[in-house]
Amino acid sequence: MSTTLDSGPVAPARPVGARRDGHGRRPRRGTGRWAAFAFIAPAWLYVLGFYLYPLAGSVRMGFQDYTVSSFYTGVAPYVGWDNYTAVFHDSHFSRTVVNTVLFTAGSLAFQFAVGLALAVFFNRSFPLGGPLRSLLLIPWLLPLVVSGTAWRWILDTDSGVLNNLLLHLHLTDHPIPWLASTHDSLIAVTMVNIWVGIPFNMVILYGGLQSIPGELYEAAALDGAGAWNRFRHITLPMLRPVTAVVLTLGLIYTVKVFDVIMILTQGGPAGSSQTLTTYAYNLSFQQLEFGRGAAVGNLLILVAVVFAAVYLRSTREQRKAGR
Repeated sequence: MSTTLDSGPVAPARPVGARRDGHGRRPRRGTGRWAAFAFIAPAWLYVLGFYLYPLAGSVRMGFQDYTVSSFYTGVAPYVGWDNYTAVFHDSHFSRTVVNTVLFTAGSLAFQFAVGLALAVFFNRSFPLGGPLRSLLLIPWLLPLVVSGTAWRWILDTDSGVLNNLLLHLHLTDHPIPWLASTHDSLIAVTMVNIWVGIPFNMVILYGGLQSIPGELYEAAALDGAGAWNRFRHITLPMLRPVTAVVLTLGLIYTVKVFDVIMILTQGGPAGSSQTLTTYAYNLSFQQLEFGRGAAVGNLLILVAVVFAAVYLRSTREQRKAGR
């Protein structure tokens, strides 16, 4: 004996992706596109108004004879490459480029080395490790005006804490004019910039160390690898992507450092601590050569774009190789 159950007509299956709203209507295809555009538009307007428009104005100004009167009359004749030619033939330009290279290279090398050492140190667990690591972030969190002013007091020739400490420890027999000497001013501003940038390197590298599996170190230790071999053959290779990010961002930031140098030495004495950023400032707002100042600023932008492009290309190649 069999029983047949009649459940009535069966509704046809709805095609996958055919969503309906609360009233049973299908949304229009263009609705999603307009909604996405509405969310993206504010970001694009921000980039256009605060980045692309000023950048276009700076590039245009680099090819104009822009003077104080140009702000009132709006007349700034185009002079072609004359501003760049004048900058390249300036007697201070070559020294400024050398100072910028030394300042950038010295800052990156010591920031990365000290930051990596601190990251490795804090990668192990010990009491009060977290609070101590948080305290080391203070130089990075403080406004640069505050940091620069504090270091200006510390590096003062007569009453500075650093000179008094060096004299007390008999490491020198006379006060060092850190900010007033043509030989020591670049060292002083580089030292302060290293102090400011160490926390950033430490935080990023510490995050990279946390992502390395601990099993790799355990297996290496079982094979008899010492601390140095584990660091050389495991830590450094695994940190290569993070290292590329840290060095690239550090390079872009360091090339355009301005406030630390202006607060400490203003590029002096006699241009001994002047970099391309302070050089552009002096041309624009002290010598009132706005076209030449814009030309130097455009060179800085070009350097940053080149290194950013190199970084993006290297990361793209690493992703392809990983696949």
